[in-house]
Amino acid sequence: MNADLPKLQPYPFERLRQLLAGATPPAQLPHINLSIGEPKHPTPPLIHEALTQSLAGLAQYPTTLGSEALRQAIAAWLGRRYGAAVDPATQVLPVNGSREALFSFAQAVVDRSREAVVISPNPFYQIYEGAALLAGARPLFLPTTPANGFRMMFDDVPAAAWLQVQLVYVCTPGNPTGRVMTLDEWRQLFALADRHGFVIASDECYSEIYFEEGRAPLGGLAAARALGRDRFERLVVFGSLSKRSNAPGLRSGYVAGDAALLKQFLLYRTYHGNAMSPPVQAASIAAWNDEAHVVENRRQYAAKFDTATPLVQQVLETTRPEAAFYLWAKVPPALCDGDDIAYARRLYAEQHVTVLPGSYLSREAAGGNPGRGFVRIALVAPQAEVAEAARRIATMAQAAH
Repeated sequence: MNADLPKLQPYPFERLRQLLAGATPPAQLPHINLSIGEPKHPTPPLIHEALTQSLAGLAQYPTTLGSEALRQAIAAWLGRRYGAAVDPATQVLPVNGSREALFSFAQAVVDRSREAVVISPNPFYQIYEGAALLAGARPLFLPTTPANGFRMMFDDVPAAAWLQVQLVYVCTPGNPTGRVMTLDEWRQLFALADRHGFVIASDECYSEIYFEEGRAPLGGLAAARALGRDRFERLVVFGSLSKRSNAPGLRSGYVAGDAALLKQFLLYRTYHGNAMSPPVQAASIAAWNDEAHVVENRRQYAAKFDTATPLVQQVLETTRPEAAFYLWAKVPPALCDGDDIAYARRLYAEQHVTVLPGSYLSREAAGGNPGRGFVRIALVAPQAEVAEAARRIATMAQAAH
């Protein structure tokens, strides 16, 4: 077996399952699950139709590179969304969702012949950690906290560590904080990459969940273009239809950016066997070519934040994020002594609402766990359920007083 497998920690949702085992919530209260970031809005009919109308494609082996039509559709969308001129022949690859690509990219990029460090935010999407460990690298976590405005503080990385850094994961908009990287932060990160020779992997799967039309979050490609980096050197961005188009089961996304990096990543993927099936490619083309369903998706999320945020703010410390669909909420000392794990179990046991302890999304670093004392509340359920869950969250806190 791979000697690095024992380094992997249990996935957050397995830890949550164990935490809630044995609890007996009130039977009269229907369960509301706000723990996992799985979109619950209906998948648009245009995706269903394109998928079913292309089932004849199941008789063909797909190519790892994907169809020219799909790469053109993705490149065209990237141009509309970010103003970036992306070559569909060399700077775009379709992938089976951003999760598998974020993992496999590290396996292709990290050079095992020398000491390797992979930087990621903390709290973080656990795939970053697993990808680093199984690539033979050492994870280095940068805490994102209220004190630093939920920024990755690159100035805190020791000079000696930069000599070993080969890959930096960023997540913008962030999971779980919803924070968007600024142009100045991108400028600093690009300068560091040029100086030290590492690659940037920008996870942008929440890029289309924001709350004011015409004010879309800045992405890596747009930042690179604004800073005169039109070849996107040392940068690869990852996007997905899961959140944008409410199609998590479609397993469809893209990677885009530095052509030299994508050439090597394509070589790896050719052996990895992750080609997208032709029907999924057809459905993906339909999704990338339509924006109306995405605007409606944002409207629904905005309505849920409008309803839930004021209720949750009565009892937990939280603010509406810049983007994404999470409330990152601090548990006050008056509730379970501020313990996020105890709070999550009590909320489930008393109100039949599931949220995710922030400690499960973080690692001990720089003297503490930056997720401790927080819970992640995913506003993914239907509007009525989100409103009811927010009322129950407020009710439990008020009863405790």
